[in-house]
Amino acid sequence: MTVTANKEKHGFQTEVKQLLHLMINSLYSNKEIFLRELISNAADAADKLRFAAIERPELYADDSELGVKVSFDAKAKTITIKDNGIGMSRGEVIDNLGTIAKSGSREFLAGLTGDQAKDRELIGQFGVGFYSSFIVADKVEVRTRSAELPANEAVLWVSAGEGDYEVETIEKADRGTEIVLHIKKECKEFLDASRLRHVITTYCDHINLPVLMEKPEMPNEDDKDKKKEKKTEIEFEAVNKATALWTIPKKDIKDDEYKEFYKYIAHDFTDPAAWSHNKVEGKQDYTTLLYIPSRAPFDMYDPQQKHGLKLYIQKVFIMDDADHFMPRYLRFVKGVIDSKDLPLNVSREILQHSILVDKIKTASIKRVLGMLEKLAEDTEKYQDLWNQLGKVLKEGPIEDAENKDRIAKLLRFASTHNDSEIQNVSLADYVARMQTGQDKIYYITAESYLTAKHSPQLEVFKAKNIEVLLLSDPVDEWLVTHLTEFDGKSLQSVAKGDLNLDNIDKAEDDNAENKESKEKQEEEFSGVIKQIKEALGDNVKEVRLTHRLTTSPACVVGDENDFGLQMQKMLQAAGHAMPASKPILEINPKHSLIKALKTQTDDEKFKQWSMVLLDQAILADGGHLHDPAGFVQRLNSLLEAAA
Repeated sequence: MTVTANKEKHGFQTEVKQLLHLMINSLYSNKEIFLRELISNAADAADKLRFAAIERPELYADDSELGVKVSFDAKAKTITIKDNGIGMSRGEVIDNLGTIAKSGSREFLAGLTGDQAKDRELIGQFGVGFYSSFIVADKVEVRTRSAELPANEAVLWVSAGEGDYEVETIEKADRGTEIVLHIKKECKEFLDASRLRHVITTYCDHINLPVLMEKPEMPNEDDKDKKKEKKTEIEFEAVNKATALWTIPKKDIKDDEYKEFYKYIAHDFTDPAAWSHNKVEGKQDYTTLLYIPSRAPFDMYDPQQKHGLKLYIQKVFIMDDADHFMPRYLRFVKGVIDSKDLPLNVSREILQHSILVDKIKTASIKRVLGMLEKLAEDTEKYQDLWNQLGKVLKEGPIEDAENKDRIAKLLRFASTHNDSEIQNVSLADYVARMQTGQDKIYYITAESYLTAKHSPQLEVFKAKNIEVLLLSDPVDEWLVTHLTEFDGKSLQSVAKGDLNLDNIDKAEDDNAENKESKEKQEEEFSGVIKQIKEALGDNVKEVRLTHRLTTSPACVVGDENDFGLQMQKMLQAAGHAMPASKPILEINPKHSLIKALKTQTDDEKFKQWSMVLLDQAILADGGHLHDPAGFVQRLNSLLEAAA
């Protein structure tokens, strides 16, 4: 940073430099959105002033008619966007215009691919805001004065959108912000009144703020032979409807208007997947306009991400990201809530303890779930939406017990039925395909789809043609601890507890025969089981014969109430001290290695084979060995002896 008198030169935050470069080179087909973004910022500034003036009406001074003016000078090649909103101080200018003021910016940039089309979508998803100015301008000047500061503490911000910007204290008589864009030669199309009017009516028709432009001069017959005098005062007129969209009857709103309003509040380029507009009258009086996006926000998994709806009270803006009205598993939902029954001086603390807020939240959740249920009727479209939002919806049964059953019907999973990583199997699909005598929904959790798919614990299920859900999302371990049944069928991990599949698609005489065979095996291998347990000592909780395996020699499983392996990893990664959880080793009596172990007379080799079997089973389950070097050493020793 360099300083000359009250002028400072700052370097842009690294992320801003990269974003500016990508926007200028990738958003060539969406240039006109710069005006939507800047008018959106002006509307936000007006909303903030309205809210602040509830308790401090003096902030209005003599200027309470809020609006934004858009003008251009074709000769000077400039477009000016001016508002009389809250304005900014010098510190706010540096914070807001020199950095990306959103968490997750590094993750956003890490997701860029170098593919222009894909990056253009991601940039739009991020919300380009003020920086969209540089799509059309090679120089941007911002003059702003906070409503709380005197005229001599206004600020001038200037940048060419390259590596740095300058900030200087100036005089500015009126509050608010004025942005002057020096338009690039290739963007001169915007130096035209009809072009600007078209963009404003397309993108900003239903924002709750009048957008004004210079009134066109009407020809006057009396002036034909007179030299026109230069205007001393420019007349402005509103070019948008400036009526809050949510206050208009649904029958009077076109689909395109709903879509453009979504893009305005969500800073998104794509159309929403669905929306719901409802006015509630009676004991409570409020309006909701809720949108489900067609793609996930880039920072949806950022724990610091703010989420929620815009809250208005009688069309007076109260707050952004009002998260009290929507649970975290629906954090992708965008929209507006306007209530007449909440007090204008409402605060976050009051919101948390308001009965009306709870009622609005309950009703809003039901409307969103209703939209999702409607979308799910179209399998192909819902699959696209699930690919974007599914992992978040899986948080629903964990967070929202009241709506657990409705959410469960919306969930999709990968399974052994389709042999595909795509999560396209509903629980209802699974139940419809259950085998005769099957009373459980079987699943396996693993750190990846391939680990789950190739788990030895699936062998008997494949042999009996029993479908198993393959759960590999991090949230899945939490999900199955809360979603324990569906349609009267309990969910059962194939890797926990004892397993009994005898009643599935088997006749009674077969079951009796199987029972007798298993009892004979238990007796035959009782000595081996005891010897393996002694060899492994405290490394295992128990050793027993398995009914899960057909081709593998051994596998590890957990007790019915033990944390799964993936859950243990998640809790440990979060810093939780986990109690020692010892696996149960199950051995396959039909496997040649186990049969050979039964005849092994060398105690040392017996111990080595037992340890190798355990380590292999842990690895196949996706676990990590405590002593990988010891495993390699034992394996090499046994291989050398067999060579």
